[in-house]
Amino acid sequence: MNRAMTLDDLLLGGIALATGFLVAFLSRALLLWLGKHAKRTRWSGDDVVVDALRTVVPWAALAGGAASAAAVLPLTKAVQHTVNQCLTVLLIFVVTVSAARVIAGLVQSVTQSRSGVAGSATIFVNITRVLVLAIGFLVMLQSLGISIAPMLTALGVGGLAVALALQDTLANLFAGIHILASKTVQPGDYIKLSSGEEGYVEDINWRQTTVRALSNNLIVIPNGQLAQANMTNFMRPEQQLTVLVQVGVSYDSDLEQVERVTMEVVAEVMTGIAGAVPDHEPAVRFHTFGDSRIGFTVILGVGEFSDQYRIKHEFIKRLHKRYRDEGIRIPAPARNVSLQQGTAVIPQQRSAEDAGDTVASRTDG
Repeated sequence: MNRAMTLDDLLLGGIALATGFLVAFLSRALLLWLGKHAKRTRWSGDDVVVDALRTVVPWAALAGGAASAAAVLPLTKAVQHTVNQCLTVLLIFVVTVSAARVIAGLVQSVTQSRSGVAGSATIFVNITRVLVLAIGFLVMLQSLGISIAPMLTALGVGGLAVALALQDTLANLFAGIHILASKTVQPGDYIKLSSGEEGYVEDINWRQTTVRALSNNLIVIPNGQLAQANMTNFMRPEQQLTVLVQVGVSYDSDLEQVERVTMEVVAEVMTGIAGAVPDHEPAVRFHTFGDSRIGFTVILGVGEFSDQYRIKHEFIKRLHKRYRDEGIRIPAPARNVSLQQGTAVIPQQRSAEDAGDTVASRTDG
């Protein structure tokens, strides 16, 4: 159009802009109301979707109002084309950012729901966000009339050089993806490496795995090293595990009484201490005639790895008190030290009664 701009043109353009602002305001208010209701649901995905729409819809309304205003105004074709391109780029940018936020948020909600104790696998979240932003950037260039084929070719050639320069980084990246895809380790698992590091897996990102030790310190392990290490996962194939407690009683003890009293203490601990597994069938197994005691193993069931310390603590306290009340003796090992030509010789461990008999026989002699 080459005609001069009139007051009617400005009025129609203003109405189009005002309509866009009004729609943007009403849509944002509506989405705020929907966001409050979405927070009441258990699924966190609807919160992510509503939050993204709260950004996209108002900007789309503003862009629509601006495009309508530009259409009714007597602008030249060049100016009209420039305005449309600017609005298109703005809309693509807003949609791309919102889509990256939505998809990354949904991936994060899924990983958090499956992670067990804590944490989230940010490696998938970061990869998803970068891919969506890259696709949006290419679409934006294509909308501006810029051919992306040469750029893709250059990226392919340059990517080879980058891959050679970042071998360790890419090795850690693919090792992290392999670890998560194979479900060998997931955030929330308690692991122990052959090198001694142990703790709860907090996060697995594109380069490293963060482990929180029971001392609340963070241990950072490269993904490549984690994939190659000998590792024990105490959460798989199931979270519950058994704990072995070694106990010994004197030879003059009634083993039937020892077993009965021990099982009563086990039942008391299993039903009264948090973290125990009442449905687990405990067991007492005698296994050794020792130098000063008869040894046996008590098998307890715990809910997860860190619960074992509290369960063993309470079990040993209560078992010691109950044995003392029942007259069941836990003998202390004794050592008899004698001197031969100025050299101290320590024989094998013997009970206190045996040591007393030896002293008595020497006195009689």
